[in-house]
Amino acid sequence: MRPGPQALAAQAVKIEPQVEVIPDIKIDLFGAVSAVSPDEAQAGVFKNVDGHRNEDGRYAAFTAEISSFVPKERQYTDPVRTLAYGTDASFYRLNPKMVVKVHNEAEIRRILPIAKKHGVPITFRAAGTSLSGQAITDSVLLKLSHTGKNFRNFTIHGDGSSITVEPGLILGEVNKLLAAHQKRGGHPIQYKMGPDPSSIDSCMIGGVVSNNSSGMCCGVSQNTYHTLKDMRVVFADGTVLDTSDAVSRESFLRSHRSLCEGVSALARRVQADRELTNLIRRKFAIKCTTGYSLNALVDFSADDPVEMIKHLMIGSEGTLGIGRAL
Repeated sequence: MRPGPQALAAQAVKIEPQVEVIPDIKIDLFGAVSAVSPDEAQAGVFKNVDGHRNEDGRYAAFTAEISSFVPKERQYTDPVRTLAYGTDASFYRLNPKMVVKVHNEAEIRRILPIAKKHGVPITFRAAGTSLSGQAITDSVLLKLSHTGKNFRNFTIHGDGSSITVEPGLILGEVNKLLAAHQKRGGHPIQYKMGPDPSSIDSCMIGGVVSNNSSGMCCGVSQNTYHTLKDMRVVFADGTVLDTSDAVSRESFLRSHRSLCEGVSALARRVQADRELTNLIRRKFAIKCTTGYSLNALVDFSADDPVEMIKHLMIGSEGTLGIGRAL
């Protein structure tokens, strides 16, 4: 039997029209159009979230303190240059409050503790070839590249099978230096750097290490993680760890005892879990640059925290420290 009119009416469901609300938009000083967030940033209120890092006095205090050793001509706050440094090779944009061109390790060691004291987030930038926005910020950008000969020193060892470089050298440039060394010295083998990303002729060593770069040819076995021997790192408190120097390693183990013990304890927990250890090994057996290099916790002895910290730095994108020499 077919239902009658009264039964059909009882089964009817009222359908409300769907209205899509178009969010309000805003246009900033640089012409960038964006939606107005429900949690809109308030002037003079700082929150460590993109778009909410407003001046509440911390940036003025930071600027005043670093100006005692970084000249004003290396501090950029004008809208033209902050716009230029507000993007990298990605499609993201964050215009920095200030761009600071640093010239040496001593300046970095002084700047980082000041930033920590005032709660000012810091981002480092080398060539800016990142496709994921790692080299941009709406806080303070420290630029290591294109500062003359600064951060461009290198030492080729022996037959060229190892080289010490600084973060401002271009990866392809280093390969040319190794080729010239082989030709000049008549060495039987022409060595090259392990990573071979598509941006090889523009990316710099600082970004290569910070992103654990690999490439089409090197795969996993010759990526940055597996080819970096030692590193000189500057931490947020200004401490320097040179993993090639036994004295520096011992000093770091004493001065950062709690950190080292924490890393060792974490490694022991991970290595005691066979399922987790195998999962980490499988994950990093394929090309993967997502997240921290957790394979450091299973690849090395839990009694050697410095070795694990060194490898955790690779791919950490500047969040754990800055590689000063590699």
